[in-house]
Amino acid sequence: MTIARTIFSEEHLRFAEALDRFIDVEVAPNYARYEEEGIIDRAVWLKAGAAGFLCSSMPEEYGGQGADKLYSVVLFEQPARKAVQGLLGWSLHSEIVAPYILHYGSEYLRQKYLPRMASGEMIGAIAMTEPAAGSDLQGIRTTAVRDGDSYLLNGSKTFITNGAHCDLVIVVAKTDPAKGAKGTSLFVVDTEMAGFAKGKRLKKIGMKAQDTGELFFDNVRVPAANLLGEENRGFAYLMNELPWERLQIAISAVAQAEAAIGWTSRYCRERKAFGKEIMQFQNTQFTLAEALTEVQIARVFVDRCIELQIKGELDAATASMAKYWCTDLQSKVLDACLQLHGGYGYMWEYPIARAWADARVARIYGGTNEIMKELIARQLP
Repeated sequence: MTIARTIFSEEHLRFAEALDRFIDVEVAPNYARYEEEGIIDRAVWLKAGAAGFLCSSMPEEYGGQGADKLYSVVLFEQPARKAVQGLLGWSLHSEIVAPYILHYGSEYLRQKYLPRMASGEMIGAIAMTEPAAGSDLQGIRTTAVRDGDSYLLNGSKTFITNGAHCDLVIVVAKTDPAKGAKGTSLFVVDTEMAGFAKGKRLKKIGMKAQDTGELFFDNVRVPAANLLGEENRGFAYLMNELPWERLQIAISAVAQAEAAIGWTSRYCRERKAFGKEIMQFQNTQFTLAEALTEVQIARVFVDRCIELQIKGELDAATASMAKYWCTDLQSKVLDACLQLHGGYGYMWEYPIARAWADARVARIYGGTNEIMKELIARQLP
């Protein structure tokens, strides 16, 4: 018995049920193929858009449903519970890329891109990481030089989610390298622009169904109208949006840890060793009891962070706490649950194996957990 959640209404729960059915019908039957190919069929994106699972929190005038952020939380949690984390691209598209355009883009950019993102016609990505710059965004080398009524964009990005599918990319570039972080700007780059190129799809140890790739910019002429917000204000915009991104990671981490306990509990009641259920061994009971307790603590904290986010009160340090602690816990719980599965836990057909492999990157992306601790430490009295 765990503490009942109070953040969702009946409408949110029905939305979760609808998403579960969509995953069961449209995603799960082909998921093994998606993992083999390293990409989810584009047709699934279009079906998700038609069903209202993309950009649901965007205003109706831009093709969204004007739904509250709790519907977005459902979209983070259910794929984690279903062990189809390759759908990460949906949440990044809907709740990271689209908000940058909504919050900082001109009306022209909103009208041009958001409706097509909501329908799944256009797929979005965000390009921060570079071969020599990961969590340290101040170290990026991609440049954008003003040239008349446009900018010339040069550089490369790597580990880009939706890197193969993307039709538009929010690119982080230096517009005034001498100013360091204060010389960074954000641009919406249409992937049909001359000089833009996609590199190979990257093979990963987890998140195999999620397309991840390299992007290259060779004198890409980006119209000045595609600048998000003001020039040299990009780093400030990133800092404004990153707490929500980091909370999204924490939300998924807790949901998947909860699911892992459920998978493992059922397995341990079905599997026998030495003439009795694995669940009857004290070690099994204690391992799962510890996991259930710690995940319940994480759930209460994360739900409180969700409430703060909805109120506009979630600060960077608290989001960093949620991201680092919950993803560390996710790895710990999944590893313990895999161990209780024995050899079967190492077999890819079991959800615990896929979840275990998928989870490892959560301690890296969105800013490494070491960086999260640095951010938290800055708030020490």
